[in-house]
Amino acid sequence: MNRIIILTASALGFVGVIVGAFGAHALEDIITSNQLDSYDTGVKYHLIHALLLLFLGLETHLNSQRKKIIWLFLLIGILFFSGSIYGLATNDLTSFDFKKIALITPLGGSLLIFSWLMIFISYWSKTKKTTKHRK
Repeated sequence: MNRIIILTASALGFVGVIVGAFGAHALEDIITSNQLDSYDTGVKYHLIHALLLLFLGLETHLNSQRKKIIWLFLLIGILFFSGSIYGLATNDLTSFDFKKIALITPLGGSLLIFSWLMIFISYWSKTKKTTKHRK
C-alpha cells in the first residue's frame, strides 16, 4: 500500500506543479483576477494534500487499512475539491458548465478534512494507549 500511496503522491505533485505553472503563465491574461485567485486556491490545496499523501506513504505507525481509507479520501478529495475549482475558475473557457457540478467542491473539501481528522484521531488514540502503558 505504501508504494501505491507514494506513487499517487508523486503523480499528484507532478500534476499540481504543471497545473500551477499553467495557471500562472497561460491563464493570467485570459481569466479574471478573482478566477485566477480561485484557481490558485485549488493549486495550493492540491499540492498541500499531495505532500500529505507523501507523508502518509512514508509513515509507519498507521495500519494498512487506515492508510487505505485516508489515501482514498485524499485522492477523491483532491480530485473533487481542486478539480472542481479548476473547472469553475476556467468555466468561461470550456463548453461544459462546471457550475452544474459545483456541489462536489464542498464534498471534496469534507473528504480532505476527514483525512486530517483520521490522522489526528489515529495518533491521539495511539498516544493515549502509550501513556497508559507507561503508568
